[in-house]
Amino acid sequence: MKNIITGIGEALWDILPEGKKIGGAPANFAYHCSQFGYESYVASAVGNDLLGDEIINALQSSGLKQEIARVDYPTGTVKVVLDSKGIPTYDICENVAWDNIAFTQQLKALARHTTAVCLGSLAQRSPISRKAIRQFLSAMPDNGLKIFDINLRQKYYSKQIIEESLKECNILKINDEELIILNNIFGYKDLEIQENCNKIIQDFKLKEIIVTCGAKGSYVASAEGTFNFEPTPKIKVADTVGAGDSFTAAYCSATLAGKNCIEAHKLAVEVSSYVCTCNGAMPKLPKHLIEKIR
Repeated sequence: MKNIITGIGEALWDILPEGKKIGGAPANFAYHCSQFGYESYVASAVGNDLLGDEIINALQSSGLKQEIARVDYPTGTVKVVLDSKGIPTYDICENVAWDNIAFTQQLKALARHTTAVCLGSLAQRSPISRKAIRQFLSAMPDNGLKIFDINLRQKYYSKQIIEESLKECNILKINDEELIILNNIFGYKDLEIQENCNKIIQDFKLKEIIVTCGAKGSYVASAEGTFNFEPTPKIKVADTVGAGDSFTAAYCSATLAGKNCIEAHKLAVEVSSYVCTCNGAMPKLPKHLIEKIR
């Protein structure tokens, strides 16, 4: 069976200091998976407007396949402000197209053939899109890889959204700041990082959990008892927009290629570090990184 990877959720324009660039975690994720040779789809919605036309054209020019509906809401935009270290903050417009993703027959057909999917919490802020994402997960093959890249943004999450997503998925990716929020929500107190990871894996029957800590490194823990730390390489950061999505994409791609979680972790660190040296979320990866999973 051919591996098909889908990023489902928000498709939007990041309004950066140097101009607008196509963004949204699902598109970033799918783009980087496609660089590793996988058939990758973006599942979302855009408006019947010029910005929607431009998103569809930009995804096509990037070689990405798409299951993107046109709806009577404006195409999503996010104003991105970078601090002196290249760390972004976001002003996310509400009641936009990707808040209104419907579970169509076309989306159902894609779900049935999807080997791996990545979703976050942001696109689930709307009940309409949340329902479509849940239906997509349910329609996937039983052995599908379901990655919850939590991506907590502003006020756009709840205990219910996080809990339901964790129960539906088998891999969680979270950063250290988000882990503190999750621990507070679920009452995990004063745990060392390995114990913390094991507790989440046990409580939600996860296969693996990935915790990224920026320049301090990252951890991967598995239900089989693996616990691995990788340092973050010292690099000159251009910006960190999309770096986490490239990490998830590399980890997913390596896993589907048969790599174990430690091997997948090492590649994910290399890829996301490279993306941090570039402007924007979708730079072209160098050949030596792509060849590491072939």
